[in-house]
Amino acid sequence: MTSTDECKSVKLEYEYEEFRELQCNHCGKAIYKNSDIKTHQIKHTGEKLCPCKCEKTFIDKTNLTSHARTHTLEKSFQCSECDVTFTHNSKLIIHTRTHTGEKPYQCNQCNKAFVQKGHLKRHLRTHNGDKTYQCSQCDKAFFHKEGLIRHLRTHTRDKPLQYSNFDRAALKSCDIKNHTKASRPDNPFQCSECHKTFSDKYNLKVHLRSHTGEKPYQCVQCDKTFRTNSNLTKHVIRHTGEKPYLCSHCGKTFKENGELKLHLRMHSGEKPFVCNQCHKAFSRSSNLITHIRTHTGEKSYQCSLCNKAFATSTTLKGHMITHTGEKPFECGQCDKTFPTSSNLLRHKKAHL
Repeated sequence: MTSTDECKSVKLEYEYEEFRELQCNHCGKAIYKNSDIKTHQIKHTGEKLCPCKCEKTFIDKTNLTSHARTHTLEKSFQCSECDVTFTHNSKLIIHTRTHTGEKPYQCNQCNKAFVQKGHLKRHLRTHNGDKTYQCSQCDKAFFHKEGLIRHLRTHTRDKPLQYSNFDRAALKSCDIKNHTKASRPDNPFQCSECHKTFSDKYNLKVHLRSHTGEKPYQCVQCDKTFRTNSNLTKHVIRHTGEKPYLCSHCGKTFKENGELKLHLRMHSGEKPFVCNQCHKAFSRSSNLITHIRTHTGEKSYQCSLCNKAFATSTTLKGHMITHTGEKPFECGQCDKTFPTSSNLLRHKKAHL
C-alpha cells in the first residue's frame, strides 16, 4: 500500500468515526455538522435558546428572525403577479398558487385537490368521520373548529352584530359587511379618487379598478371580464356546473363557499345577526335588514304605477300582479291559477 493510499484510508476512517460521533442520541439520526446536531437535539429537549423582546422564545435564530417580522411588519417576499407582500416565503408560495391554480395536495379517496396541506387534513375528516371539536355544553361534535365556534353561539347567545340606532343610511348590506372595519387601525393606503383607505397595496389596486373600469380577468368561454381573479373563478363554475363546496353534515354541494356557510347555519342553528330593538336573531344579514324596516317603517320599494311603497322587493312583486292581472301560481289538481302563493295554499285546502 502506498503512502497516498494509507492517507486516504486514514482519512476515510477519520470521516467514518466523525460520522459516528455526529449521531442524535435520542432518535439515532445521523447529522453531518456539529452546529446541526445541537439544533436537532433541541427538538427533543424542548429547550429554547433564542428569546424575543416580547418574551417568546425559539429553538434557533432562523425561527426568531422569522417571528421578529411580526413586530417590524417587514414583508420582504413580494408576489410578482399582484405585488402583495408577505413576511414569510412559505406564505408567498401558498399565495402564488391562487394565480397558477396549482393544488398539490390531493385526497386519495375522492381526488379532490387543495392548495394547502392543512386544507387536505381538514377535508379528510369528512371521509373518516373524525369530529375532533366537541362542544362542552351539549357534547355535539364538529369536523372543523369554525363549526364549533358557530355552534357555541347557540349556547352563549353571542350577538356579533347589532344596530344601536336605525339610521336609514345604515340599512345597506355593505354597511353590515364593513360594520367592524371602523374599529381597525388606520389604513395607510388611500384612494386618490374617493379617499377610501385600505390595509394593503393590493386591495387599493383592486379598488382603483372600480374607478378606471379595468377588468383584466377574462372568461375564455363567454368573454365576460372581471376585476379580480376570485370573481372570475366563481363565474367559471357557472359554465362547468362544478359544486366544489361540500357540506360535511348532509353531503349537499354548493358552487360558492358563501352559499355553504349560509347552509351550515341550518345545521348549527346559528343566527349571528341580531336586532338591537327586539333581539330577534337571523341567519342572514339581508333578513336583518328587512326586519329592521318593520321598526323604522321604511318602505324603499315603490310601485311605478300607483306610487304605493313596500318594505321588500318580494312584496312589491306581489303587488305588481294586481296591476298586470298575472296569476302565476297554478293548482296541480284543477288547473285554477292564483296571483299569490298564499292564495294557492288556501285554495288547496278545498281539495283536502
